[in-house]
Amino acid sequence: MVARGAGASAREPELLQVMSVKYSKGRYFRDAADLARRALNAKPDDANLHFLEIKAYQDAGDSAAAFEIARRAVERFPQSARANFEYGFHLQKQGNIAEALSYLKKSMDLDPAYEEPYFFYGDLLVSEGLSEEAIPYLRNAIRDRNDYVPARVTLSRALMNLEKWQEAIEELQQTIALDTKHPQPHLLLSQIYFRLGDEARARDEKQI
Repeated sequence: MVARGAGASAREPELLQVMSVKYSKGRYFRDAADLARRALNAKPDDANLHFLEIKAYQDAGDSAAAFEIARRAVERFPQSARANFEYGFHLQKQGNIAEALSYLKKSMDLDPAYEEPYFFYGDLLVSEGLSEEAIPYLRNAIRDRNDYVPARVTLSRALMNLEKWQEAIEELQQTIALDTKHPQPHLLLSQIYFRLGDEARARDEKQI
């Protein structure tokens, strides 16, 4: 319970934020979401509390609530790269690809060093069959965060779609060096080697 008295109301959002994070780490996701909502209600002009509440409701499995908070966040903070990214992310989850891409693009324009919009923009392009167009965005994500394994995996898939087998192999080998326990690079290598007629190496990678 938050202590009452002078200064208590000013500190309440901060305390609720800390409690929400702790509840989330303990996997009490619904309680974490409720605390995040209380923190935001107490301090609605804090962009970070919007993002905290979005994540809390995502973790709680309430995508509708997370979407609504993301919508409100981008309306309140239209020049925030993070707010535009969050709304774009939730739009694509709802299948609204064209609008999602526009918000992700704005996020990239607002903060060129923010890697996540580049990845999700590229990932959406790959899913739409636009692998060639996706590659620069995925490379930008990796440029800004070298150990971004999901971006490297998606880049490899894009290269595979274009039958750029050697480039894909090199990318996957670099990915494995960064995360030896991630299964996806080995699976994709297996598929490449099978396509190239090297069944022994394909079998070895699949076994790994």
